[in-house]
Amino acid sequence: MINTLLSTVASVRGAGLWLLGLLLAGGLHAQGGVVEPDLHGLTQRWVDQAMAAAQASGPTPLRMEVSVGALDSRLRLAACTQIEPYLPPGTRLWGRTRLGLRCLDGGVRWNVFLPVTIKAFGPAWVVKGSVAAGAVLTETDMLEAEVDWAQEASAIVFDQAMWLGQVAARPLSTGQALRQGMFRPAQVFAAGTQVRVVAQGPGFQITSDGQALSAGVVGQATRVKMDNGRIMSATVLDLRTVRVDL
Repeated sequence: MINTLLSTVASVRGAGLWLLGLLLAGGLHAQGGVVEPDLHGLTQRWVDQAMAAAQASGPTPLRMEVSVGALDSRLRLAACTQIEPYLPPGTRLWGRTRLGLRCLDGGVRWNVFLPVTIKAFGPAWVVKGSVAAGAVLTETDMLEAEVDWAQEASAIVFDQAMWLGQVAARPLSTGQALRQGMFRPAQVFAAGTQVRVVAQGPGFQITSDGQALSAGVVGQATRVKMDNGRIMSATVLDLRTVRVDL
């Protein structure tokens, strides 16, 4: 599921780049060698047209909204017959960002940056009420709602199986959309707990008892002392079971 979500985000960001390239290539044109002065109004109209065309072409995973800001009104740009939009190094078309505009064909080569806001609305799990750090997340703590995935850099976690039964990594507030980094796996046993050790290899499986030497978190590694005194690394399966791969 997480791979699907990441692919969705990547495709949405790519679509945002395409839209902005389209609107800027068509909207930032020169008329008689003079740069069109109504930059904000013109680009916003192109945004609306480009998004309407994208929505008409078929369903999209997220509902995109692109808002183009304005250049500093004090700027006086030289006439240019070819303006190229580009994404500055280290930036991405997600949330509040900027797009570079450079003159490729004019008496003076100039380079400016245009503020852009990308919003991507889609389903998410939202915190119902305050959740203390370390509290186990349950179905009653969350509700489904539409949120802006691009409001923060961390990825939205929509698959309920990924967070249900996990614990809050920090205090969570009402209205927060659940994102990566907000929760962590729950500890299922403490160091010193007697555990069932399932040792498996190609074509066989052996079960024995052991003692956990470190706390156990489902899906993570722990150290186990076997009855014969040997210490082994194992993967935690549940409250009382660990697996050793031979």
